[in-house]
Amino acid sequence: MRYFWTSCGLLIFSLAAGAQRTDSQAHDLQPEIAATPSQSAGPYSLNVSVDEVILNFHAADANGLPVNDLKLDELRLLDKGKPPRKVLTFQLLRDYPIRAAILVDTSWSMHEQHAAIRAIAGRYAASVLRQQTDQAIVVEFGERSEILQPWSSDPAGLSAAIAGSTASDVSLLGNTTALFDVLYATCRDQFGRIHHAASANFIMLFSDGDDDASHVSLKQAVDMCQRADTVIYSFRAEAGSEYDSAGSGNLGKLARETGGRVFSYNQSADGVYDDLREMEANLRNQYRIIYRPPELKHDGSFHPIELETPDRVDSLVVRSGYYDLAH
Repeated sequence: MRYFWTSCGLLIFSLAAGAQRTDSQAHDLQPEIAATPSQSAGPYSLNVSVDEVILNFHAADANGLPVNDLKLDELRLLDKGKPPRKVLTFQLLRDYPIRAAILVDTSWSMHEQHAAIRAIAGRYAASVLRQQTDQAIVVEFGERSEILQPWSSDPAGLSAAIAGSTASDVSLLGNTTALFDVLYATCRDQFGRIHHAASANFIMLFSDGDDDASHVSLKQAVDMCQRADTVIYSFRAEAGSEYDSAGSGNLGKLARETGGRVFSYNQSADGVYDDLREMEANLRNQYRIIYRPPELKHDGSFHPIELETPDRVDSLVVRSGYYDLAH
């Protein structure tokens, strides 16, 4: 058995009334978890109470291919070192629809990276986004932020907006950067207002990670994205380049604490496409566990999560904790 975990938070939250759970069967933990995955034939939807935890994860084999036949009795889940009181749902979600927010830092420190940004984001819109099921939004930011393309599934419109965000060397939104503010606002105002269970939500962030103008902290931005069940994938200049900065630590923490990754601009077109496909596989093929934790005090404390998997799982993308927040 192997352990994998990342230092990030997940959330306890209540979804919109009227949504129905696709697997309504409850399972007691005695002492191993026992259930089988279920795959929804229709739209993904569920309803949870404030005392239930949602944990999504992606499992892959040694070849990087999704492992889509896990049984719940192959897993061992610990919340603050203790097994859950009850597992309510264990689902396999395949070909999950995706919502992507493409955030482009147009402050002065990023102007030499704009060609790489256009190539990567444009390729995502043209080659990875599925017009039938997926949607994306394009936002540029410096000291302030501006939506250049509202939610759309049109690759041409998204690509035009991406090109527009990188057309000028000097941002009209200011030469300082409010990175944490735009992440907070995107997760609150865009992802926070949609049905969380209906899609895999992520931010594709193009930035050097520097922030000198935000009103919210990195922790507050992370907390809002955790509440909105939104993963952050960052693209940055290669470590050790002239663009390497203290912001690299910010990008790493944003990715780790939301279950994402940091990729590099500075590689071949094939390498970039491999990264985009890996990101897509992580988002489209997921398991979901809904459980009642051993204890909740709603005191803001952090609950670390450990998930034990069988040896045939070579890598696991999972949020490993949540903040026990009052609602």
